Amino acid sequence: MVVLDFSIVNVALPSIERELSFTASTVQWVVTAYAIAFGGLLILGGRAADLFGRRRMFVTGLLVFSAASLAGGLAHDPALLIASRFVQGAGAALTAPAALSLITTSFAEGPARNRALGMYGATASVGFVAGQVLGGVLVQFTSWRAVFLVNVPVGLLAAVVAPRLLGESRRPRSARRLDAAGAVLITAAVATIVYAVSQGSVRGWTSAPVVAAAALAVILAGAFWLVERRLADPLVPGRLLRLGSLRTAGAMNVLLGAWSAGEMLVLSLYFQQVLGDTPLQTGLAIAPQGIVGFAAGAFGARLARRIGIRHVLILTSAVAAAGFAVLSRLPETGRYSPLLMAVTLVGFGTAGTAFGTMVTASGGVADGDQGLVGGFVNTSRQVGAAFGAVLLPAVAQLASHGDRAASPAGDRAAMLAGAAAALLAMVVAFYAGRRPARPHSVRLDTAGSGPGGDEPMSRLRQRRAGCATTTG
Repeated sequence: MVVLDFSIVNVALPSIERELSFTASTVQWVVTAYAIAFGGLLILGGRAADLFGRRRMFVTGLLVFSAASLAGGLAHDPALLIASRFVQGAGAALTAPAALSLITTSFAEGPARNRALGMYGATASVGFVAGQVLGGVLVQFTSWRAVFLVNVPVGLLAAVVAPRLLGESRRPRSARRLDAAGAVLITAAVATIVYAVSQGSVRGWTSAPVVAAAALAVILAGAFWLVERRLADPLVPGRLLRLGSLRTAGAMNVLLGAWSAGEMLVLSLYFQQVLGDTPLQTGLAIAPQGIVGFAAGAFGARLARRIGIRHVLILTSAVAAAGFAVLSRLPETGRYSPLLMAVTLVGFGTAGTAFGTMVTASGGVADGDQGLVGGFVNTSRQVGAAFGAVLLPAVAQLASHGDRAASPAGDRAAMLAGAAAALLAMVVAFYAGRRPARPHSVRLDTAGSGPGGDEPMSRLRQRRAGCATTTG
């Protein structure tokens, strides 16, 4: 549902602009408000899941998301719609990291977790396809309001079923210490970054609001780093940031978010403005990318077992780059015969890379920190998506000599930029895997719990001592 919301709303933007009398510059806030709340609150949402209960945060996020979707679908005022989108983003920021951490803490690290994460990624691809096709159907045959209202029954049903199917996990009450200062600073820092990037192409990169937001983001990030260094139980423990696997996953996720978000925006404009397709035709043309993405997620674990997760990342990012290379020959008129092959390659590469980064990020991390890792994974991809949604259209506009309308020459240049991002991700995966890994014989949660996130440290030490005595 969260993935679907990204693609389904983009299809509805022209209709929303006409019916609610948005201006061309303000309608973008329907997307920007969601992105700011979602990107800014993910780290906080992930840590809250670790501390107060993953299932609890999952259900809470679903209810918030569903209520905001209902408000958005009934909105008759631009301000109300933008406000509902902000609340929607907040609900998604609670749901997404909780969902990922529910999986990583329910399955042991290794083949079982890899299979589960593969199905998680495949489900996201289903949401992608549904957003592209369902958005076109709903807008063309009903109303833009349906793209919001469709979330309500899905969210409510999931919230009712979740307590029956999902177990709860949280830290002991004595260990639930939320770093409030760090939470405020990191939320504000990420939110201002997303704002600066999303508004740069609209207001101009040298405009006062954009420059001020970028400067404020740097200041907030610096303040967050200083505050975290002084705390015994910080929001983002330094031991996590020292994990090379987590840094690798974050860097690749930024690039992945950039090429996937930028590609979707550019291709949607290309099909509708250059080829004259309807929203439904556009969704159907891009849908094979998500279908192949489902297959990549479903069989990703088998591929990882055969060649290793590092080689999966190298292979899938290279495949995505090859798909973009084919897309860099988009024609001015008519149909492009290799299009199916191109979107298939990009879909396989995107879904496979997403699977690989999730496995890489969650490996060697204690269960008590998996919610935070889920927030980190989603934040890095969201920040990348904010950059990609700006940079690839900017490349297209530059190649079109400043023309804001979609053009074949500009779209080809944007696809080459997507290929460059995928190739850079391949280089990151190649060189990151050559670094010697630190051994993680026992994964400790220094905030008062053991590998399961709920076991007291004293009991863990007793078990370790008993084991040492037995084997001594």
